[in-house]
Amino acid sequence: MPSHNDVKRIGVMVGREQTWPAAFIEEVNRRDAGCIAEFVKIGGTRMNEPTPYTVIVDRISHEIPYYRTYLKNAVLQGTIVVNNPFWWSADDKFFGACLADKLGIAHPKTVALPSHSYVEGVVEESLRNLIYPIPWEEHARVCRGLPCHS
Repeated sequence: MPSHNDVKRIGVMVGREQTWPAAFIEEVNRRDAGCIAEFVKIGGTRMNEPTPYTVIVDRISHEIPYYRTYLKNAVLQGTIVVNNPFWWSADDKFFGACLADKLGIAHPKTVALPSHSYVEGVVEESLRNLIYPIPWEEHARVCRGLPCHS
């Protein structure tokens, strides 16, 4: 069996789906082939934050814009994302901040956060990848204290 450091992680981001994600995760983990699968859990994304995943399967970011933000940063860090998050747009502020930082261009510390509210019809299952409560104090420390500016 591979050591813990050699194990590749597959992250799964889903909303309302119940059968496919669990079956996929179970099957990957059952095979014991040097990788594990699990649900992605996020709660605020720092500029160029490393991601623990080699691959992320995205089946929900079309409903939750913050998930696309996280996924774009994951791609920048080298993660392969199935269902390309750049299909939506490549001009958002957070990705620009991450890219500037990655290139060594000075930029204020930035943290992307989930939306306060969502369009009608988004249900709790679609938000199950989010950590609750959001670790506000930790994010404020990254941005060097309060008040943080938008």
